[in-house]
Amino acid sequence: MRTLHWIHALGAIPLERPIVMGILNVTPDSFSDGGRFLSTDDALRRAEALVAEGADIIDVGGESTRPQGATPVGAAEEGRRVLPVIAGIARRFPETVVSVDTVKSDVAERALGDGAAIVNDVSAFRLDARMPDVCARAGAGVVLMHSRGGVSDMATFEHASYGDDVVGEVLGELLPRADAAERAGIRREAIVLDPGIGFSKRSEHSLAVLAELPRVVEAGYAVLVGVSRKRFLGELTGVREPAERVHGTTGANVMALAFGARIFRVHDVAAARHALDVAWAILQHEQNG
Repeated sequence: MRTLHWIHALGAIPLERPIVMGILNVTPDSFSDGGRFLSTDDALRRAEALVAEGADIIDVGGESTRPQGATPVGAAEEGRRVLPVIAGIARRFPETVVSVDTVKSDVAERALGDGAAIVNDVSAFRLDARMPDVCARAGAGVVLMHSRGGVSDMATFEHASYGDDVVGEVLGELLPRADAAERAGIRREAIVLDPGIGFSKRSEHSLAVLAELPRVVEAGYAVLVGVSRKRFLGELTGVREPAERVHGTTGANVMALAFGARIFRVHDVAAARHALDVAWAILQHEQNG
């Protein structure tokens, strides 16, 4: 049975339409927008723009996982980057759900105390054994993303080795993480799966995952896709600058919506909001017609 809402620490998000998660990286080295929103004031101005463009969720991240080989940061530095921004968004935009993009339970715990409602863990709780308990105690919504390796190499091709059934391998590694989260006390309706497009995956692997996304949806959890500005889009379109890959991102998102994804993590919120809303109206008309 498909989940119709996503429970989080402060309530629930209905999944009866596409949900747009706007990316807010407060890092110096993210692959597309690193260094743009380092001050709290700049980050809050960016948050205001994301809300105005139609973001349902703002995902705040303070540690890059860029493909060129990211440099891990300590919990203290990551907290210094994200916590004032999360608290500021929670005060200024109380109707907007805030997510913290972190693999560290200490950062997640403090962020949840400062107003975040969701923890987006790109390691699916692999890298910090305390994370399930922290999220369960707070009643947080969680995103469990498929990846391999650590922060410094999970977005490279270091671990991009798959057999004939890429999706089968992704599910074989991701579903046990969801089971562990439930055993820790996280409600099934609070769990969202992200198949990790571009993480430990070459272009052919990402395309295979997107083409067979209904298999991920059939696992019974809500599904998030994060294709925004990714390298495989550049390889397909010839667009070298990540910020110019908005059209490729839109195409992938619309197909993912048709295949059952309901949550979309993007840099370009307005483009995603408009395209997904139109695609959704067409899909609904087809189903109800």
